[in-house]
Amino acid sequence: MFSEYQHLIDLNDYPVSWWKKVVELGEEIYKSPEQFSHACDGKIMATLFYEPSTRTQMSFQTAMIRLGGQIIGFDNPANSSVAKGETIKDTTKIVSNYADVLVIRHPIAGAAKAASLTSDCSVINAGDGGHLHPTQTLTDLLTLKIEKKTLSGLTIGMCGDLLNGRTVHSLCKALSMFPDNKFVFISTNELGMPAYIKDIIKANGSCYKEVNTIEEAIGSLDVLYMTRIQQERFASEDEYLAQKNTYVLDRKKMLGARKDMIVMHPLPRVDEITVDVDDDERAMYFKQAKYGMFVRMALIMTILKEKKSSETLKGKVFSGVKCSNPKCITNHETYLPKSFRSSGDETLLECEYCDERKLI
Repeated sequence: MFSEYQHLIDLNDYPVSWWKKVVELGEEIYKSPEQFSHACDGKIMATLFYEPSTRTQMSFQTAMIRLGGQIIGFDNPANSSVAKGETIKDTTKIVSNYADVLVIRHPIAGAAKAASLTSDCSVINAGDGGHLHPTQTLTDLLTLKIEKKTLSGLTIGMCGDLLNGRTVHSLCKALSMFPDNKFVFISTNELGMPAYIKDIIKANGSCYKEVNTIEEAIGSLDVLYMTRIQQERFASEDEYLAQKNTYVLDRKKMLGARKDMIVMHPLPRVDEITVDVDDDERAMYFKQAKYGMFVRMALIMTILKEKKSSETLKGKVFSGVKCSNPKCITNHETYLPKSFRSSGDETLLECEYCDERKLI
């Protein structure tokens, strides 16, 4: 299935050269933002945020305003026709008539992919459940480019909820494409990195190891990427409370880190980084949020400028097969074609919306 519009659903749909181009443009905008103040005059961006957001939503909106464009949309589905039962297909079909680019944040994996199938403008994935968050990855790449001066040869520690953390999923997939990067996963057994992400890392020639504490990893890291334990991704409060406060970065732990290690976090922070770390010159999470505005300016410009079609679904529909992930959009909006990628013998299928694997 093809779309006449260019979308950003998964960063890995594009070659590394494209990522670099967007990041380099973001750095250029960061250095001279005034030169781009009319780049999107007359353009309209729609933001459809089905779940709460502060940084992603506001940075997208500010990015478009700083480029000279305008914004429409909603930040609470209860204030839209979604509350009346309207499907993603109908919402995006209507709203895309009014806009040049559509930015969607949704709690269900694969929702942005679903929106791209019928949208009449370009779609940008601003986070789909615990699945992917490609524009946060671009933010992270720009942060590393500016603060570490490189995207290669880094040892990156990722700590916290790695099972549900869409930011770390996207970043692992991206950084494994650059040479000589190594990963250290710091999590409990219950919240470990999904197998499909580890398989991608190995397939790209990178390596990883898994540990249970910050202390045993921090001294070897160039980057420590902290994440919160996400209460909204747990089935019950008891499950959440069993994991809460497992990983807390404080000043004492920072004493064991290299002088040039940087601390990143997609935010919001709850209690996984104590406030006494904020004044450490290695704490980059507030700068990181600001860099996100510049790279999203670059992304909007790139998406609107490049008028080439996107292949939205590359797999095929297998009769009678449905995704086994209850959090997949195809199990919530059942009209969607249930498309799967397959291995050579078609015994292992991978859902094209949420990447869940299924043996048949």
